[in-house]
Amino acid sequence: MTIAATGPTASAASNADKGRAGRMLRSWRERRRVSQLELALRADSSARHISFIETGRSRPSEEMVLRLAEHLEVPVRERNALLLAAGYAPRYPETPLDDPALDALRDGMERLIQGYEPYPALVVDAGYTVVAANRGIALLLEGVPEELMTPAPNAMRLTLHPEGLAPRIRNLREWRGHLLAQMERQIALDRSDRLRALYEEVAGYPAPEGVPEDVSGDEPAGPVPYFALPLRIEHAGRILSFVSSISTFNTPMDVTVAELAIETFLPADPATAKYLRTLAG
Repeated sequence: MTIAATGPTASAASNADKGRAGRMLRSWRERRRVSQLELALRADSSARHISFIETGRSRPSEEMVLRLAEHLEVPVRERNALLLAAGYAPRYPETPLDDPALDALRDGMERLIQGYEPYPALVVDAGYTVVAANRGIALLLEGVPEELMTPAPNAMRLTLHPEGLAPRIRNLREWRGHLLAQMERQIALDRSDRLRALYEEVAGYPAPEGVPEDVSGDEPAGPVPYFALPLRIEHAGRILSFVSSISTFNTPMDVTVAELAIETFLPADPATAKYLRTLAG
C-alpha cells in the first residue's frame, strides 16, 4: 500500500537541499576570496553553472561537489557536510585513532617524534588534544600540575594556563598572541563549537603573576638574530629558545587523519641545542 506524503513534497525537499549546498559552497568561495569565474576556470566549468549551483537553480553532481571542494581547499570533514547537503552520502570515513586500521599510522607517528629527540615534538588532533609526545615535550612539562595532564592533556591549555607553562615562557605576550591568532584562523575555517569553547577558555586565562619580561641576549653567547618567532621558555634556570613547525598529512582520505598535526620544536640557537644534547647524553 502506498501512503500519500504529507508536508513538503519530494521536489521541494530536493530544492531545499540544493539551496543549502549552494549556500555552503558560496560561503567557502567567499572565504577563499575567489570569484565565480576564477573557480569555474579552476574546476573546468562555467561561471553561469557555478552561479546556478550557488543559488540552488542547479543541483551539482557528486563529482562537481568534490571538485569544487578540492579547489576551495575545503577541510575533509566539511566536504562530507557538503555532500550530505547536496543529497549524497559522505565520502570520507572518520576512523577512531585507536582502531587497528590505523596501527601503521600510529606507529609511524611514534617513530617520527621519537626520532626527533632530544628536541620536543608532539601530535595533536583538531581540538589540540595531545595524542602523542616525545621525551623532549616531557622535559618541558616537568612540574606541571597533574590536573592539567589528565585525563587527556590539551596543548593550548598546558601552554597558556597560569599553572601550566605560561609562567615559564619569557616572551609570553608574543607567544600567547601567536597561539590565539592560530586558533582564530582555524575557527574561521572549521567553525567548530568545541574549538570556540577552548579559545574562549584559554583567552580568558589571567596573566601569571611574577613573569619576568623577556630580555634579549640573556644567553651567554649574546643576542641571537631569530629567523622566526621563538618560544623562549625557562628550564632549570636556563632560557631555551625554539621555533616550531607544524606538519599535516598530504591528501588525507579520512577525517581523523586529516585533523592530525605534528608539531616539532627546533632549537633556535646553539646554546639550546647543546643543552638538550647534553641532557640526552
